[in-house]
Amino acid sequence: MSRRLMVLGFLLLTTAALSLAVFHAAYRQSLRALVERGEADLSLAADRLTGQLQRYQDLAVLLNAHPSVAAVRFGASGRAEAEELLQWAIDRTGVLNAAVVAPSGRVQAAARPLPDAAWPDYVAGALDRARDGALGTGHGTTADGLRVYVFAAPRFRSQGGVAGILLLWVNVELLEQEWRGDRPAVYFTDAGGDVFISNRSEILGWQRRPDGGLIPGDASAPEMTRRDVAGLDLWRIDWGPYLPRRALHLVRDLPQVDMRAETLVDAAPGRRVALLQAAVAGLVLLVAGGTLAIVTARRRALAQANQLLEQRVEARTIELKRAQDELVQAGKLSALGQMSAGLSHELNQPLMAIGQFAENGALFLAKGKTDRAAQNLERIAELSARMGRIIRNLRAFARQEAEPARRIELGAVLDTALEMTEARIAKEGVTLEVIRPDGPVPARGGEVRLAQVLVNLITNAVDAMAASEPRCLTVTLEGGRAPRIRVADTGPGIASPEKIFDPFYSTKEVGASEGMGLGLSISYGLVQSFGGAIRGRNRAEGGAEFTVELEGIGGAG
Repeated sequence: MSRRLMVLGFLLLTTAALSLAVFHAAYRQSLRALVERGEADLSLAADRLTGQLQRYQDLAVLLNAHPSVAAVRFGASGRAEAEELLQWAIDRTGVLNAAVVAPSGRVQAAARPLPDAAWPDYVAGALDRARDGALGTGHGTTADGLRVYVFAAPRFRSQGGVAGILLLWVNVELLEQEWRGDRPAVYFTDAGGDVFISNRSEILGWQRRPDGGLIPGDASAPEMTRRDVAGLDLWRIDWGPYLPRRALHLVRDLPQVDMRAETLVDAAPGRRVALLQAAVAGLVLLVAGGTLAIVTARRRALAQANQLLEQRVEARTIELKRAQDELVQAGKLSALGQMSAGLSHELNQPLMAIGQFAENGALFLAKGKTDRAAQNLERIAELSARMGRIIRNLRAFARQEAEPARRIELGAVLDTALEMTEARIAKEGVTLEVIRPDGPVPARGGEVRLAQVLVNLITNAVDAMAASEPRCLTVTLEGGRAPRIRVADTGPGIASPEKIFDPFYSTKEVGASEGMGLGLSISYGLVQSFGGAIRGRNRAEGGAEFTVELEGIGGAG
């Protein structure tokens, strides 16, 4: 009996030691995978913030170059004209306030009244930098408790020196609204260590500790503990239901906005995977050890014991194989999430249009055609908003979510897509033919998502005809109970039509700057998200044709 107890004790100790070793190894491996995904998410969040602020910085520079701003020094009429321009700008961009300031700091014109008080330190610092001829920035809290980011753009005299400064106040809360509540938890700390921007409102205003942790703003909030796991910074916190209790702390410096981006990635999934693997390893060891003990104790039943062992090992092998398949699938989904950073080429066309409108606006300003310049500014604002909506739709697609479909006009959506691809079509020497009915074609769908699908189909068609002659692109709009949009080209056609909508399948050359194989897969999901269908086929006369079919509106056609 004592020998059996010793064997049992040795088996239990060995199982516990092996399970603990497996847990630690699997936990470290899972944390490293979470770090890769967290760094990708942190990079996306940082790029999103800097991109949002860059739009307002460009707006400050453009407004400062407007003749109405330069004319503010010509008495009351000049001041009224400048204030009208500033009011027009903030109404269309969501800017909190804008003002024209003399180098001395005196306000010459403002979209909204400013208090008669000394400039706050963050505004004064931005003004000092603008007086030196550089673009000044600053951030702080207004008297009303609003968090703002300030741009100070200098305007120069023709003979040299700063003639005036344009101040722009950006409401930080408006920037946060678009991504508040997203995962993971992300916050941005300034040079003083204050949490100034975050998608978790409960930690706003907290302080960064000297060791890199956070000091809660509420003295009654629980403290945090930190430990190093394989060189990674792991936090244990209890700061509310929307923050992970075990979190990986990742950091990225953002010198362009004088802040530091930090994120708290939930480590619980990695811990669960490690526990599962440790439990499986321990179970396998216990089964093997128990079986060996039974075989040793019962020599006469060796054949029966061996059969039982084989059955159990086979069952455990099947379970491990199933678990491995699930982990492989999870790895594929994680890779797809990380590859979303490469989807920036979907925004190339709006960016090209913004650049063209900006160049045209500058030419119109130089020629004194302010009304035409204002039209270009409006288009820039519209395209910037559209880019934001495209990004939101891409994120919704990745999460298998969709915005509710609504009534749209297909002709207007088609015009938008053609406008965004017009320069590319002309550059490649492609002949465009558009066939459409005279009246409107209503359908049920998503305007931005459908425009994105059409832009992708058109640019794919242009790419496919790069080595073909002639290069003819035909876009056909059909009404009826099931409205359709057909995009046909004269390229080489589709090599494998049955795979054309598979993720990462591409007909473009390996190593090309474009052609990740995600465009048509994403288009497929976007069309399905509002109840439509998309098909691709080879035409009998040569080339490929893609058809987008939508749900019609009652009475259409």
